[in-house]
Amino acid sequence: MSGGTAPGRVLSRALLLVMICSTALVAEAGDAAAFELFGIKLWGSSKDEDADIVDPLRYAVTISAPDADKDLVKKLENASALKSDEERPVSGSLGLMAKARSDREQLVAALYADARYEGVVTITIDGKPLDDLPPDAEFKGPQPVPVVIDIASGPKFTLGNIRLEGDAAGLMSADYGLIAGGDAGSGAVLKAEALIVRALKQEGRPLAKVTDRQIVADHATSTLDVTLTVAAGPVAGYGDTTVEGTEKVDRDFTEYMTGLKRGRQYSPDEISDARDRLLALEVFNSVTFKEADKLDADGNIPIGVQVSERKPRFFGVGGTFSNTEGLGLEGYWGHRNLFGRAEKLRIDGAISGIGSNDLSELNYNAGIMFEKPGVIGPASKFFARFKTVLEHPDAYDHFSVKGSTGLSYELTKKQTVSAEVSLDYSRIHDAFGKHKYLIASIPLQYVYDNRDNRLNPTGGFRILAYAEPSYDILSGAAFLKLKGEGSAYQSLDSASKFVLAERVAVGSIVGTSLENVPADRRFYSGGGGSVRGYAYQGIGPKDFTGQPIGGLSFFETSVEMRIAITDTIGIVPFVDAGTVSTKSVPNFSDVKVGAGVGLRYVTPFGPLRIDAAVPLNRDPDDPHFGIYAGIGQAF
Repeated sequence: MSGGTAPGRVLSRALLLVMICSTALVAEAGDAAAFELFGIKLWGSSKDEDADIVDPLRYAVTISAPDADKDLVKKLENASALKSDEERPVSGSLGLMAKARSDREQLVAALYADARYEGVVTITIDGKPLDDLPPDAEFKGPQPVPVVIDIASGPKFTLGNIRLEGDAAGLMSADYGLIAGGDAGSGAVLKAEALIVRALKQEGRPLAKVTDRQIVADHATSTLDVTLTVAAGPVAGYGDTTVEGTEKVDRDFTEYMTGLKRGRQYSPDEISDARDRLLALEVFNSVTFKEADKLDADGNIPIGVQVSERKPRFFGVGGTFSNTEGLGLEGYWGHRNLFGRAEKLRIDGAISGIGSNDLSELNYNAGIMFEKPGVIGPASKFFARFKTVLEHPDAYDHFSVKGSTGLSYELTKKQTVSAEVSLDYSRIHDAFGKHKYLIASIPLQYVYDNRDNRLNPTGGFRILAYAEPSYDILSGAAFLKLKGEGSAYQSLDSASKFVLAERVAVGSIVGTSLENVPADRRFYSGGGGSVRGYAYQGIGPKDFTGQPIGGLSFFETSVEMRIAITDTIGIVPFVDAGTVSTKSVPNFSDVKVGAGVGLRYVTPFGPLRIDAAVPLNRDPDDPHFGIYAGIGQAF
């Protein structure tokens, strides 16, 4: 089924409920005296947080960098711990002096990172230079103690003569960002070193390293001469993989899931993939790979893996509310490591329509899911699911019991395929009457995903291809459901403040007529996940009562301009379009278009989203506007 969230004119209050539940959980803790949400302190005093500081001493910082531009001033302020921690006192005079000395080192490093190799940082405390203060100095005057940081940034250096020696002598320095007249910042030099070493490691040389670094700053010409000597080391294979830190997760299984076969040629990319694969098991908080500093007797490189485990059990509850859909409640319980080899079991259930529907028309669903990774190699995963649904959307009344089992396989880090066998018994009452179905199907799926961030991408694209041959055992009807979807993301500036996002989806059902396809398997469009501004399932053919009946084909497209106003707040103007047809080919002569603007608040678990949209070519029964809320980008 294609389409979105809740009907137009409906604003989900799930976020409000999450805040309320979070507040309740904190309140139950009893000893909590302060509470902060998304960086905003809702209650509590900073004095409470300072109670553990011995001999608290407050200070006030002034940073002066008269010859620095705004960007450099911002970098220096961010590098200053004195500035960032100004609201929190230090432990006595000794603590203030220690913090100031550490701050000076950080500020000098920030100047070097900006290629300011003549920069000078001078810090005074209570009017006295830091270097002139005795170790037992005491600041007895009134608080806060004045701290002044004077920074003479000096000229910005550029790269001068660049030489690569040793086993890197044949490499072109420009390929690694070292170009005469180019960026001479310390970060650029260190990045180039890392790229050179990685290039050699990608040849199968795990011991490649920089053995000598000569950096000469010519103050007369403001240039930086760089000479790097690199030792590549021999080509080697993987040696023994040893795992430490496992407790309830099987150690041999963890080693197996790395996929690092003894004797196979070493690859840093394969090491990175192995780490990601272990983290994807969801049983580890952290995974660290460390290569030995020498080869073993067989000429292979031993690999050490250090892990820390997560708690195996998890659970959660949630809720939504709208003035037309009523109250919805959901909950789940799961186990991440059921038999010791990262087998996952999850049980969930939900009920919705409370207060809006009659008790006999509430919506229910419940399910159980089991996953077992590594069944035919580390890149594979077996899964089995069982789900029952009783729902009453506008388009139909639906009861079903569905079971499926299948296998997914990661062809590469960016490509995944899956296949499953499914059996679904359902009773449906829709515009074509009451029907029973027993559908056997084989869903097949391919996904290519090279997005730079799955929660909030700024570059890359994702392509999905889906095919589901199906057969109704009760009626003998056979049909094939096809769907393709693609989304692309492009940053229009170096800081990714402007990101253009595009999405296209198309689907078709062939082999039978509309009435022989169960209503829940037809295509629908409209709502927060498809064409905003229209009601959920509100686009497409309808029966004589005005209720949607679904279609045999659909087409949707969306374009968004994601504009970052600050690091956490953004606005998103967008245009969506879609159509649903009773034929197996989309009807592009009846495309519905919606447009609007959204607000985003970036959090560690994805952007919080609120979108407001209007239909641009509405029918009389379409809403005048729609408001949608959720977590994560629209696509």
